[in-house]
Amino acid sequence: MTAHDPLLPAVGASAVSSPALTEPVEDYLKAIYELESRFGAAATSDVASALAVAPASVTGMVRRLATQGFLDHVPYRGVQLTPRGRHAALRTIRRHRILECYLTGVLGYSWDLVHDEAERLEHAASDELIERMASALGHPTADPHGAPIPTVDGMVEERPHRTLAELPVGETARMLRVSDKNPSLLRYLADIALQPGAEVTMVSRAPFDGPLTLRIGHTEFAVGPTLAAQVLVEAMPFAAPAVAPDAADAVVAPSATAPSLPKSRKSTVR
Repeated sequence: MTAHDPLLPAVGASAVSSPALTEPVEDYLKAIYELESRFGAAATSDVASALAVAPASVTGMVRRLATQGFLDHVPYRGVQLTPRGRHAALRTIRRHRILECYLTGVLGYSWDLVHDEAERLEHAASDELIERMASALGHPTADPHGAPIPTVDGMVEERPHRTLAELPVGETARMLRVSDKNPSLLRYLADIALQPGAEVTMVSRAPFDGPLTLRIGHTEFAVGPTLAAQVLVEAMPFAAPAVAPDAADAVVAPSATAPSLPKSRKSTVR
C-alpha cells in the first residue's frame, strides 16, 4: 500500500479548477508570499513565527515544498516562491480576500471579525463558489482592509504607498490599507474613522517618538508612532485646476458657419 503524500489532497477530495493542495501547504505558501513581499525572501524563523509552529517543522516542510517545485532556496536569506508557488499563494490570497468582502458586504460582519472566518473558509470553499461570490460583489479589487485582491490569472496590483508614520506635518493623504490580523487595532481605527478611503492630515509630531496628532474629518486624534507605522496611506489624487467660467466660454467649437480664428491667435484656458 502506498503512503499518502501530505502535500496532496486526500483521496476523494473535491476537484477544483486548479490543482488542490492541503491546508498546511496553502498556509505555508501564503505566509512565505507575505514575508517575501516585505523582506525579499522568507527566513525559516520568520515563517515559524508567522505560522506559530516549531522551526524544525518549517525546515521539513520547506524542504518538501522545494522538492515539489514551489520554492527556491536563497543562500543566507531563506526561500522564495517559484512561479508555481507564487500562483498557488495568490490563489489562496484571492479566496481569503473575496471571502472577507462577502462576509462584510453581504453577511454584515464588521471588519475586525472577518479574518479568522476567512482563514477557516478559504481552504473549504470551491473555486466556483469564490467566483460566484466575486461576481455577486461586482468583482471587488480590494478587501475591506484595503489589501488588493489578486486576479484569477494571478496578477496583483500594489499601489504606491508609505506608512502613516512617515507622513510629513501638514500633509494630507488617503488611508489605503491595514493588516486584517489585529482585531483590537481594527476596532480602534473604526472608532476614529480611519478606514480605507479616509483622508488624514498630519497636524503635529511630538519629539522623541511622542504622539502624532492627526486630523480625520473635522476631529483631531493623538496616536502613537507604533500604531501609525501599521497604517498604509497613499498620496491624494491630483486635482486639475478649475476652469474659470469666462475662460470656458471663450473656447468655442468650430462650425460650418463660424469663421475660423487666425492661426496666430490662441485661446488659453487657465
